[in-house]
Amino acid sequence: MSTPHEAFARLRQQWFLSDQPILDPDLFTEDVVVEMPFAAPGHPDRIDGRAAFVAFAEAGRAALPVRFDQCLITAVHETADPDVIVVEYELGGTVTTTGARASAPFMGVLRVRDGRIARWREYQHTLAIAAALAAA
Repeated sequence: MSTPHEAFARLRQQWFLSDQPILDPDLFTEDVVVEMPFAAPGHPDRIDGRAAFVAFAEAGRAALPVRFDQCLITAVHETADPDVIVVEYELGGTVTTTGARASAPFMGVLRVRDGRIARWREYQHTLAIAAALAAA
């Protein structure tokens, strides 16, 4: 059984596998809920179910001209619930069309159940992401 820390480590590894599908479906429960409260206009702020999330993530990865190569964890906060952690991190990468480097801060709340991610709430700095892509 994976702890929240181990589940996040496995999720991080998946971000760097640019030559493979973005996510291993086995990381998630069948009924996973993924929330993105600060999603950009026109993008969903909640996705229910493993198949829907994996399809969404893979389509998004295919459309994003970025190769992720850094995930700097700036803080991990334990909670009163041993199945939940809050992770602050900066995700960096290279824009594949220009070679420019960019990064943006994120925060995620991760809940595991039976060793898999059951809920992932990610707060993205969408303005920093848009600026990084526009500058590249």
